[in-house]
Amino acid sequence: MGIENIYSDILREHANSNHNKHHLGHPTQTQRGINPSCGDEIELELELEDGIIKDASFVGSGCAISQASASIMVDLIKGKSIEEAKELAKTFTGMIKNEMKEEDLEVLEDAIALKDISHMPARVKCAVLGWHTLEESIKENQE
Repeated sequence: MGIENIYSDILREHANSNHNKHHLGHPTQTQRGINPSCGDEIELELELEDGIIKDASFVGSGCAISQASASIMVDLIKGKSIEEAKELAKTFTGMIKNEMKEEDLEVLEDAIALKDISHMPARVKCAVLGWHTLEESIKENQE
């Protein structure tokens, strides 16, 4: 099995899974994100405690790429500090823009499956929707 197939399997698994796609019982922060070019939308819910993302989830609708990317992101940020989540978002965006070295991408784990999305300009906004929503949520939290 080639690496492309592994990455496709990761994206398919996350797009079809509901393990991160649900409402939290008591989110401390909710942020809505919309991709106006295609209509994808998510609502990111975070449970923050002492600067740590204790739990996270999302609900929404959209293409497989936007939903898989949001699910992968939720897996990555759970248990991380707000600063760590901010760095992950920065690294993900840098990866999509081809601005990161290969060795710097390891922290993204399954999100690396979206690395080549930059070759599909129409899908870039789909891939970054969840991550931009996270950045907006962090920004609002720090104000």
